[in-house]
Amino acid sequence: MVQEIATVLASGQETGPHGEMALRVLPMVGTGGTRNISDVLSLAGADMAIVPVVLVERLRDAKTFGDIRRRLVYITLLHTQEFHLLVRPEIGSPADLAGKTVSLGEEGSAADVLGREVLDALGVKINAVNLGLNTALDGMKRGQISAALLLSGKPVKLLLDLNARLEGIRFLSIPYSQALQRDYLPSTLRYADYPNIIADSESVDTVALQSALFAYNWQARSERFELLESFTQSLFSRFSEFLGDAHHPKWREVNLAARLPGWQRFRPAERWLDRRATGEATADNGTGNQRNPTRVSPDREEKLFKEFLRWRERQQGK
Repeated sequence: MVQEIATVLASGQETGPHGEMALRVLPMVGTGGTRNISDVLSLAGADMAIVPVVLVERLRDAKTFGDIRRRLVYITLLHTQEFHLLVRPEIGSPADLAGKTVSLGEEGSAADVLGREVLDALGVKINAVNLGLNTALDGMKRGQISAALLLSGKPVKLLLDLNARLEGIRFLSIPYSQALQRDYLPSTLRYADYPNIIADSESVDTVALQSALFAYNWQARSERFELLESFTQSLFSRFSEFLGDAHHPKWREVNLAARLPGWQRFRPAERWLDRRATGEATADNGTGNQRNPTRVSPDREEKLFKEFLRWRERQQGK
């Protein structure tokens, strides 16, 4: 998702006098977990992170990094991320994983922290190890590991390339138990998501989490604040470009206007949405000049989104 943001926002922009890009987004490899938040809070070059909301709220309530309520803001809610539980053929239910070796991804990742929480809620005590997905899959093929847990928005490209049927590896359902209903959402993995793993007539129930784009709360009118403001205006005004077939389908879940209770939204993002709500199509930089013109009208963007919703309902057989 970050790579797609970088690619789209770098295209079609005016360049400086020496050919430099007016706005460049630099993706950084992260785990999607606590380290992502730590980087935003401590690294001078890290402005934003995509993180599950539940995880950030766990860090806030535990004060792992002190009081982060004023140090972090959110730009927008994003897509849901699904738990993908891959298992060997002999595993028929989550209870069968008791005492077995299960990879929860990299240490400190969202899958590691929240995967333990999900399995504990189901009453399953495992022997957890922290391995990358490829290494975990190799261990599963050799019988050294019984399962691997991945947290990401479906479909995951790496899993689409997995010839799982030949190896007997499949997805295992994660029941939406009462213990998970406060913080987690029900979701389903379907044949349309993973035709190489799930049969046409089958589906796999799982749980999911809402993610959001969080940012460091830079001092207003500082250089980093203005860069973040420029990014936000570009992302919001060009959002319709992410809804096409060339981009990840998870973009079509995003509602820029959706609010995240308990957190402050980045002020330029709030102002952009307020202007959008009153029919303004361009962002004003405070001097009467316009920048980052909207490339698609709000009416056209709304029409495209409604067309997508109708298409998704047909795909799901509703």
